[in-house]
Amino acid sequence: MRTRLWAALAACLVLLPTAPAAASSEKRTLEGYARDTWRSMTAMVDPATGIPADKIEGTLSPATRAKVTSPTNIATYLWSTVAARDIGLIRRSEALTRVTRVIRAVERLERHAPTGQFYNWYDPHTLALVRTWPESGSVVEPFASSVDNGWLAAALMMLRTAVPEVAARANALVTGMDFRSYYDPAAQPDTGLLRGGFWPAQPSGCSVASDYNGSGTTVYSTCHHYGALTETRITSYVGIALGQLPKNHYFGMWRTFPDTCDWSWPEQKPVGVWETHQGVNVFEGTYGYRGLRLVPTWGGSMFEALMVPQLVPEDTWGARSWGRNHPIYVAAQRAHGLDDAKYGYWGFSPSNNPAGGYREYGVDAIGMDTDGYTSDQERTSVDYGFGDCRPGKPEPASYGDGVVTPHASFLALRYAPAQALDNLAKIKADFDAYGPGGFYDAVAVRSGQVAKQYLALDQGMIMIALGNALSRDALRGYFATPKVKAVLAPLLAEESWNVSH
Repeated sequence: MRTRLWAALAACLVLLPTAPAAASSEKRTLEGYARDTWRSMTAMVDPATGIPADKIEGTLSPATRAKVTSPTNIATYLWSTVAARDIGLIRRSEALTRVTRVIRAVERLERHAPTGQFYNWYDPHTLALVRTWPESGSVVEPFASSVDNGWLAAALMMLRTAVPEVAARANALVTGMDFRSYYDPAAQPDTGLLRGGFWPAQPSGCSVASDYNGSGTTVYSTCHHYGALTETRITSYVGIALGQLPKNHYFGMWRTFPDTCDWSWPEQKPVGVWETHQGVNVFEGTYGYRGLRLVPTWGGSMFEALMVPQLVPEDTWGARSWGRNHPIYVAAQRAHGLDDAKYGYWGFSPSNNPAGGYREYGVDAIGMDTDGYTSDQERTSVDYGFGDCRPGKPEPASYGDGVVTPHASFLALRYAPAQALDNLAKIKADFDAYGPGGFYDAVAVRSGQVAKQYLALDQGMIMIALGNALSRDALRGYFATPKVKAVLAPLLAEESWNVSH
């Protein structure tokens, strides 16, 4: 019965404003990228469980699959499978088989019983909880991440309309996840914020004993909250849409910190005014960068700003806020890469480091964090100061070996399609940046070093962006059902951000 109800709901989805249809030549290019990217996603899947690994080497050799996976990795594979079906890369029957195997595996994963939250790391071959890191042998303390669980819940919510055959099972999983377990109602004077996550047992580092959902079970939450409008807002949207978090929590997240000396440590002094929304005092601040004014993210990366709108139509529901901000954010990333740092390329976001390991990359100037996510290997940063409260420093005379990641350009497709495609074409032509599974993860543009790996998260971002571009936002529509829209859209429509080109 529930399956038929979800199928009926899928059939009556309201039409959302969509990205413009790609021209035929652009469509062929995007389809080629999708076909190759899907190859890397399938190569990461463990045949024993149907669950993707965290990453794989650029050769796509099964022997190089990572020995761990996460709720986010599983989420990206689920929506990538739906995207591959909608684009026409696989048949509906194959998509159903793949999704059903994932659901069956997720149902078997160990999770925190009183909250229904999944832990951060599992073995994709056995589905066992990872307690020892495979590469180093170091101890892994089980941890439930609010943002990782948010991505998985969002993917399950999409499945309820995208794949009616598994709708009931997906719905049972997502409604069994209690996001109140992260919500600290005392985080702000007028509303609460989400903690970064919790450990079921007291960890070795900083923690706060808590029982936010009133389950009677003490967990040990992170000492920090998620207070900025970064990728972590997906968990806020999910919790509000599920009726587990108060609606005014959305206005508790900082657009920028206030403009007083009490808050003088962030990247720059914002310009803004105080407003009240649903009983919450909101400082409607903006940052300036090279003639632009925008609402920043925490670190200045493309992932933080533009992954969420691949699922949530922020730019249409919040036409006067996100709808204005997202294109300007892309413009700021382009201005940094082409005009400020003069790399000749753009698109900065956390990725594998071409020199080894993993690193956060971004545009320091459009992030709130003082240390920021920098765009080059040398960690060249800016410090504009904070008016009379904190003196600034001279701007950098030059930048070093800038690192661009292709997934950042794919996320920008909606807002600057021609420029994004041109940037990707240049990266592909100028570097050894493309392999059997599509674009490798990152390129250092001056040394020419390439991170020749494929990450489930980054490839999954590419797949959902391509799925939306090639299917008139079908992927976004699966999440943005009439029920979800009725809850979230009025919130996003309340604000008008004073951003500008």
